[in-house]
Amino acid sequence: MTEPQTENSYRTQRKPRSAFATREAYLEHELQVMAPRRWAPNYPFRDYRFEWEDWIPAMAATIGKVVMVAAIVAAFATPLGLSTEFITENIRFEMLIAAVLFAFFLSGFLNPTANLPGTHGPLIPMIPLVVASGGHPMALGIMIGILGFILGITKCGSLLTRLTSNGVAGGLLLYLGFIGVTSQVGRLFSWAESFDKGHIAFVVLLATIVMYALLEHFRKRWLAIPLGCLLAGLIAFALGAPFEFTTEPGLPNMNPAYWWGESTGWQLGLPDLKAFLAVTPFAILAVAMWSPDFLGHQVFQRLNYPKNTDRVIMNIDDTMIGAASRQIVGSVMGGANITSSWGTYIVPAAIAKRPIPGGAVLTGILCIATAILGYPMDLAVWPPVLSIALIVGVFLPLLEAGMQMTRKGKTTESAAVVIFSSAIVNPVFGWSLTVLLDNLGLIGCKERGQELGHTGRWIIPGIVFALLSVVMLAIGMFPGVPAVVGAFRME
Repeated sequence: MTEPQTENSYRTQRKPRSAFATREAYLEHELQVMAPRRWAPNYPFRDYRFEWEDWIPAMAATIGKVVMVAAIVAAFATPLGLSTEFITENIRFEMLIAAVLFAFFLSGFLNPTANLPGTHGPLIPMIPLVVASGGHPMALGIMIGILGFILGITKCGSLLTRLTSNGVAGGLLLYLGFIGVTSQVGRLFSWAESFDKGHIAFVVLLATIVMYALLEHFRKRWLAIPLGCLLAGLIAFALGAPFEFTTEPGLPNMNPAYWWGESTGWQLGLPDLKAFLAVTPFAILAVAMWSPDFLGHQVFQRLNYPKNTDRVIMNIDDTMIGAASRQIVGSVMGGANITSSWGTYIVPAAIAKRPIPGGAVLTGILCIATAILGYPMDLAVWPPVLSIALIVGVFLPLLEAGMQMTRKGKTTESAAVVIFSSAIVNPVFGWSLTVLLDNLGLIGCKERGQELGHTGRWIIPGIVFALLSVVMLAIGMFPGVPAVVGAFRME
């Protein structure tokens, strides 16, 4: 489709809200007639519009961004003995990078089918090991960016997702959803019990369940994030939970030379060759985790969007290129964020039946406001607001999507195996092993495996599983098995 045709397609086919009996029908029509340009200018009101539903994923994404970046920066900074003030400043810096260069420019202007580059949560537990083995935040970021860019530009990311059956993908969503829900429930109770008021967590969670059921009944589930956060915050505060604003307004240092100085910022200087070698196994593993992560986000869109919306579905390869670019830029400038597809944005956006660009621009606005004002960062990380936002906005929807994907066909075997194997090691191990077993026809749909040919059945899945197993064995990720490479052994 040429550019004039693309423009005319959206402008001539879209209809006002008054032309539809329900708002849901209007939003679905918007998804069906949008014709976003890939790697070309997309302008508000010409190529897409803003709806008030776009604020839902923007709010969830901003809350998720504050929390996840804080976790990653703290994981790097704490072993290095850096202060909490440093952590706060780096979080602010990272949010401004994400907002201005990528939420606005990438997903809101240049390529609306590329999801926003977010934060790589599953890698957080490995960061202390990166630091202990002599890894450098800039070296890790650059290596992840280079490998991710190669994966995206060669379209290997979308290839791996095509080799993943519905059973494997559904089981992965079920596992991630269940682990996420139980983790947040546990954290909420731990927080409440820390000041001897464990009943607050119980009341907040019970109220959230009732609210979620009512929203599901009235088909207003997309309101779960703002209403859930408001309800959780009010209940917790009314029952005596402590809260105060402590982060003051301000701007971070924007000079990369400050962040990578010998005695300023990270106080690490620039990385040498040894630092790059130390982080290579972690970079390979991080990028390998992208495919199942990105696949889950794309699948969730397809389950929530109506038919004939392929043009607005997240493009996995473009998202990988965007995430890789964001990783390199952020790391060189001085940030510590490890990038992946922005799950706390795309999942609520799919529920609200909104395409990527409008909410991306609003996410950028909220991230800038949060970084400068400071006070919203305190509210976003307050446990009742944080946990409920993640439960109703990300993890419960992932559980529902996983159940939908495993209801038809011979999917239950593959789903069970990917859950089991993920519980043994981690999701990337479970995904790679189950894809291999599934495509060989040992589990799942036997006919599907026969249609893939030798390359899709065992050559590519076998290489991926072997490579990831070697990397995980080298850095000590197999339970009960010490790291084969001595530099990665924790004393």
